[in-house]
Order: sequence, then C-alpha cells, then structure tokens
Amino acid sequence: MQKIKLGLIFLLIPTAIAVYTMLFFVWQGLKELPIVQQFTQEETSTVQALFDIPIPEEYIPIYMAAEEAYHVPWTLLAAHHRIETRFSTMSTLVSPAGAVGHMQFMPCTFVGWQHPTCEGLGKGKIPTNELTSLAVIAQYGGYGVDANGDGIADPYDIEDAIFSAANYLAHAGAASGEIEKAVFNYNHSDKYVRDVMHFYQLYSEHKDALVSLIHTAKEEG
Repeated sequence: MQKIKLGLIFLLIPTAIAVYTMLFFVWQGLKELPIVQQFTQEETSTVQALFDIPIPEEYIPIYMAAEEAYHVPWTLLAAHHRIETRFSTMSTLVSPAGAVGHMQFMPCTFVGWQHPTCEGLGKGKIPTNELTSLAVIAQYGGYGVDANGDGIADPYDIEDAIFSAANYLAHAGAASGEIEKAVFNYNHSDKYVRDVMHFYQLYSEHKDALVSLIHTAKEEG
C-alpha cells in the first residue's frame, strides 16, 4: 500500500506541474485581451478615487526606493508628502515658519543643528551653498541626502527631499516600527500625527493597487 501511495504521488507531481504551466500561459494570453486589460486598468485606477488628492504616480517609485534604502514604509513617506505640501502642489514650498522644500524641512534639521546659526525653531541663517553641501551636512549632523547623485542634497529636489525625509524618519524610529513616535518627531503636534497616520493607514490599505498602477504604466510605456 505504501508503494502504491508513493507511486501515485510521483505520478501526480508532473501532472500538477503541467497543469500549473498550462494555466500560467493561459493567463498570460488572457492578459493580452483588450477586455481584460481594460478591467485591470479600471480596477487599479479606481483606487485613486478613494483619496482626496490622487498620489502622483511618478512619485511612487521614489517613495519605494527610499523605503528600500531606509526601511521606512513608502506609504508613510507618501502620507508626509500629502500633509506637508499636498504632493508638491502648494503655491510655495517655503512655510511661514521657514520650512523648505517638498517635504518641509527646517533648514537646521536638513543641514544639522550644530550649525552655528541654528537656534529656536530651526530656521537658521544658512546660505544655500551650505544648506545643500554634503560636506557641511556631514560636519553638522544633518539629515539631507543626495539621492540622485548630482553631488548636492537639495530640499527642492523631489528625490533628495523624499530620501532625506526617509533618513530622518528612520533615525526617529520608523525603521524599527515606532511610526507614531517618528511622525511626532517630524512635527511636534498631536494633530499632525493624527493627519499623517490617517493617510498612512489609508495608503497602506491600498498599496498593492497603487503599486499595480506603476507596473501598468511601465507596461504601457
């Protein structure tokens, strides 16, 4: 009886492989049908209708790359970007308090609080050439990052800004799962934490569909 069972198992293995292979190629073929492509596009694109402001699709790969580099959830970076500058659609990227760039860094946080002009809220009197200097940032312990490899860390460059935010949030605890603590460190306001966490949870619930948008765009391109 044992030999019969083993024989059946060995017989079924190649059959299962053959069925799986057949179904795989059938699905690949079905995906090429216009009606299936239309359904897939509609299913993934409707997720943006759940948000008050759609996430610009070109930003999602940047969030994801920053997540890989700093182990901060990309949906958290998207939530910060939404709250800080409405995905960079604000008329100015400078706040009344002096925060700058796509992710609204105080200059002293970006270049480092050890900078001799840093005090108070952190606006400082930092020349642009120092604010973006990797050597100065390293000297004063800032969080600015050169993500695009152009030799400077620029809070007005979208890649640098998002990677810098990921760098800061990672050091503040997000990389180890202390999300709310990290968000509070980013802006010491309970309301700010609630707002960011709302969008973080919302985007996280639909992140698979959001990622599908990127894959669909690549396939169409």
